Parts: sequence; C-alpha cells; structure tokens
Amino acid sequence: MATVPTPIRLFAMDVDGTLTDGVLVYAADGSERKAFHARDGQGIKLLAPQGIVPAIISGRASEPTTRRAAELGIAHVHQAEGDKAGRLLALCAELGLAPEETAFIGDDLSDIGAMRIAGWSAAPADAAAQTRAAATYVTEARGGHGAVREAIEALLRREGHWEAALASCEPKTEDAS
Repeated sequence: MATVPTPIRLFAMDVDGTLTDGVLVYAADGSERKAFHARDGQGIKLLAPQGIVPAIISGRASEPTTRRAAELGIAHVHQAEGDKAGRLLALCAELGLAPEETAFIGDDLSDIGAMRIAGWSAAPADAAAQTRAAATYVTEARGGHGAVREAIEALLRREGHWEAALASCEPKTEDAS
C-alpha cells in the first residue's frame, strides 16, 4: 500500500540563483539590480489559494528582493540569513508546522541544510551538483528562468491541487440568471 505524502503547507525559496539567475548587478550609484521571471511570480500566487504559505529565506539582503516579495504578497521574508535551515525551523515553529510540511527550493550549498529538513525540496537545473543531488525534484528550467514556477507546478500536482490552481486563474463569469 502506497503511503500518502504529508501535505505541504509552506513553500520557502532562496533568491539568488533560484528566483533570479544568480548574477549580481551593481549600478554606479551602489544600487543593486535583479531580474525576476514573471512566471515564477504567477506560480507563487497559486500557492496561497491552495493553503500553502510562500516564504523567502535568502542569504543576502536586497532591496529588489524586498520589493518583489511585497508585489507578490509574500509576508514571510527573511534576508541575510546565514543559517537557512535554522530559519526554516524557526518559521515552522512560528507557523505551527512540522518540518515535513514544508518545501524548500534552492540552488547552492548553503541551501542543502534547509532542503534536507523540508518534506519536499527542489533545485533549478543549473544548481550546484551537490544541491541537485539533495533535491526531491530538479527542474528543467534554470534559476531565474521559470524554475520556481516549474517546482510549484510539480508540487501542486503532487499535492492534488493543480486543477484547482488552474481553475483559480480562469476569468470569473457573472451568473446570467
């Protein structure tokens, strides 16, 4: 008899190399620029209606990350985290979740600890080899090029939420009665 996986209630993401392509661009005025993929954002918006809380756990602090998280309504944004596994456990405690109720996507060695704690994990296609080896799921897309969206879709399919997620994107029609 097949075991039913523990439902995922938290989807935590690294930023550089996962939500972005990992390239750091500094302007002459000292500001930082990042490029985020629109499909990743659409995927993140599919989580909450399915009862999955999105979160960011990043090793670096960045104003573009803060702005993108606000645009997407991500309330749990943890930046400049040297211990992503510890932050994930603290977030679990804060939300009343067991670690196996979490998912984590990351691309580099600093993400492996959080990935091992999570009940489900993912890595972009261009993640470090050790990180890909630690992941439950490896995307075909590279970081910053739809990898987060692809991982979210795979997770929602696993959880049996994909059809409901698709339906939530369809335009609402008024009752003609």
